[in-house]
Amino acid sequence: MNFHHTLKAGIAILFIFIAGAVTAQIGKPFIHDPSTIMECEGKYYTFGTGGGGLISDDGWSWNSGAVRPGGGAAPDAIKIGERYLVVYGATGGGLGGGHNGRILTMWNKTLDPTSPDFKFSEPVLVAQSDGVEDNDAIDPGLLLDPNDGRLWCSYGTYFGFIRLIELDPATGKRVEGNEAIDIAIDCEATDLEYHDGWYYLLGTHGTCCDGANSTYNIVVGRSRKVTGPYLDNMGRDMLKGGGKMVLAARDRFIGPGHFGRVVLEEGVEKMSCHYEADLDQSGRSVLGILPLLWKNGWPVAGDNLREGTYEIESERRGYALELAVDFVRMPGRMRGFNRDNDEPVKPIASQQLDDVIQTWPAGNIGVRIGDYMVRPHQRWTITAVPEAGGYLGGPYYKITIAGTNRALAATAAAEVITVPTFTGAPEQLWRIDQLTDGTYRIMPKTVPDSNEKLALVSSGDSTPTLAKFDMSSDNSKWNFRDH
Repeated sequence: MNFHHTLKAGIAILFIFIAGAVTAQIGKPFIHDPSTIMECEGKYYTFGTGGGGLISDDGWSWNSGAVRPGGGAAPDAIKIGERYLVVYGATGGGLGGGHNGRILTMWNKTLDPTSPDFKFSEPVLVAQSDGVEDNDAIDPGLLLDPNDGRLWCSYGTYFGFIRLIELDPATGKRVEGNEAIDIAIDCEATDLEYHDGWYYLLGTHGTCCDGANSTYNIVVGRSRKVTGPYLDNMGRDMLKGGGKMVLAARDRFIGPGHFGRVVLEEGVEKMSCHYEADLDQSGRSVLGILPLLWKNGWPVAGDNLREGTYEIESERRGYALELAVDFVRMPGRMRGFNRDNDEPVKPIASQQLDDVIQTWPAGNIGVRIGDYMVRPHQRWTITAVPEAGGYLGGPYYKITIAGTNRALAATAAAEVITVPTFTGAPEQLWRIDQLTDGTYRIMPKTVPDSNEKLALVSSGDSTPTLAKFDMSSDNSKWNFRDH
């Protein structure tokens, strides 16, 4: 976060998908410069500039309540063993008019401020800038290297270079004798990640702190070594201003910045950020959580599913989820083979719900997978259920046949059926996560009489059922098509 850079941009200005609701997190998710989201004792936490932060019981509804002493700006957090390490910048970033920054670390056994074990250690200075050198010690980000266990911290803003230092993962202190390395320019709020043999440096580019006029966006470069060089997809070095776009403004959310990554399990990842302005919430800075995709070796912001009516298509063979009802023919006969070519051409109405619903049974109806023909028994409406809570980054949904209240539901036998009326029962609520390859996983909130976490899968070509999610199998994956 660089107020100096924002001021310059402001002076310069003086002289010169698919229909459906899209929301950020609910509650009061107001924050600037959020740290990577941490899970602790069943709750989620993120810290922000100025001290404090947000807490969520489910990852969807967020409110104030997290506690972080020290004030300052743009913290990050990481769990190492059974402890949490928090790093933050004190002063710097143009705060108070200068770039004399300091980076400090501190530990805690828990992030729950109500716990008797909640107590932060005394802050330890690990880096600083004197306000003259080509660096501003603010906006730190942490990486614990999964290959060798070494701990790294990047920091800096537009005022000079982004720098990299090594910390001791046992103490949080700077490794003795470690010299800072310059790894990027023209960005701030950096974050380091490791994925599939590559180190990724994500930085926030553009101007901040100007509400709906902020130009923040998130860019990335990668390297085979944690010390760089970090190149983008065009081969441009981030030390020379390179960076591939990860996320820019979208919908009514302006100025995404301060990337964080949460790996929930294989194939299910989330990215966090803040938006400088949510135009639906008075232009406030808010927490954003999106699916994180990996395409051709690069991180890309995904999409939380929008409400709407879809074909639910199996990734396995492209067949569609449908009610197991008798096929109702549309009126008319085959045309073609050079017959009736001189007859007037006129449109034929699509089959409507009223044309077929009286042929359906009144009670529970099973589901199957079949060839998609744009018929009423194949069109599903996805609607968020706000009062049902949610999960990290999304609300629970109901899945109903379009134009009806007939709802998809899980059974105690780990099968799927439709019930005549949606009641809000947990087995009728569905979690929908976009996966790292861009497809979707569909999971019931609850399987009756079971504690297992099961997902909707395609067994064979035509049988939908519930089973353990397997990222390596296309039978666990679905697409939502808007036809």
